[in-house]
Amino acid sequence: MTLRSTTGCALGALTMLMIACTPGPPAPPPPPPDTRPADIAAIKTDEANWVKDIAAHDLDKFVSHYTDNATAMGAGFPIMKGKDAIREGLKGFVTDPNVSMTFAADWVDVARSGDIGYVQGRYEMTMVDPKTKKVTIEHGAYVTVYKKQDNGAWKASEDIITSVAAPEVKK
Repeated sequence: MTLRSTTGCALGALTMLMIACTPGPPAPPPPPPDTRPADIAAIKTDEANWVKDIAAHDLDKFVSHYTDNATAMGAGFPIMKGKDAIREGLKGFVTDPNVSMTFAADWVDVARSGDIGYVQGRYEMTMVDPKTKKVTIEHGAYVTVYKKQDNGAWKASEDIITSVAAPEVKK
């Protein structure tokens, strides 16, 4: 064996050793723990409290369920963007002692990432029609998108209700 072939073999072996010892790409971090069951329970609790706040006709508590830049939409109401617009747009509705509203989720889901969730459900609203002065009962559906806040609380960022039928007049 010549010096040249010995050097070549040594360089080849050294190169293979360096390749074998070079770390590959870093392993991906483990997924965060699955908090969806707890998040779903927290959203359901928030909705139950929201119904209580409507029953109490407490405007500030009602609005506290929204993010600062939330959007609320519903038939008969303008599109309201932000807590201040929601507070102003729903002031007469929430504080009216003749109004009652209940809602319940049929479906709640939260992303695996744990930062966004949504609710689909049904609502029933009783109110006095401002034109006819008669009590009406409206049935409808809603979709609310929730975002988890830095403090872990869930707040509504998009809230949409739609009547599924013309309101019935209570006799």
